[in-house]
Amino acid sequence: MIGKDSPQSVIDSYRKRQQMMPFMIWGLVVLLVVVGVIILVVWFVGGGGSGISLFASPTPTATSTFTPTPVTPTATATITPTETLTPTITQTPTPTGPFEYTVQENDTCWDIAVKFEADLDVLLALNNFGSTCPIIPGNKILVPLKGQTLPTETPLPSDFPRGQKIDYIVKTGETLAIIAARFNSTVDAIMKENKITDENTLTAGQKLVIPVNIVTPTATRPATATPTVSASTPTATP
Repeated sequence: MIGKDSPQSVIDSYRKRQQMMPFMIWGLVVLLVVVGVIILVVWFVGGGGSGISLFASPTPTATSTFTPTPVTPTATATITPTETLTPTITQTPTPTGPFEYTVQENDTCWDIAVKFEADLDVLLALNNFGSTCPIIPGNKILVPLKGQTLPTETPLPSDFPRGQKIDYIVKTGETLAIIAARFNSTVDAIMKENKITDENTLTAGQKLVIPVNIVTPTATRPATATPTVSASTPTATP
């Protein structure tokens, strides 16, 4: 037994190890608990344990990404519609009454009436020319339309009340004095009623408002014939 441990020493050593075993186990447990606490603290503080990986992360699987192939657009010819122009109808205004005409060189009333297919008598009446045609180049006269005639005078009764107003169409050659005498009116009353400033501007075909029977008609004295006594000288007959 020289150089070797005695059986007693081996038994004592075994007993010591058995006595130390619980301390070692508990020490290991405490160490594991501390390490677990540290891991949990790091897990919560580090945002879910992104920095510490306890388990192996799954290997990412490569996903094939489709890369679109650029398609060059093909120019498509667009047919431009042809604009159809709608003709615009220009309406020529048709005069509704006599129109003004400037007398030209060598013009006569007859020539003007023939040129515009107007009635000569109506042309003379519109311009108050009477039976003559006193026009010179540069004058402006009224020319009636084709087929235009003077209005037909309606017979007027003679028993109008005093101051009654009637419509009257001026005839060729008439003046305000003639019209006033015909209807027992006055030139001033007619001019005032029709807002006339110049009594010489009256024209045939013009419409007037006449206040009638405002003056007493003057009786026309009959002409007195004076008898003439002629002495006849006897002729001697040989």
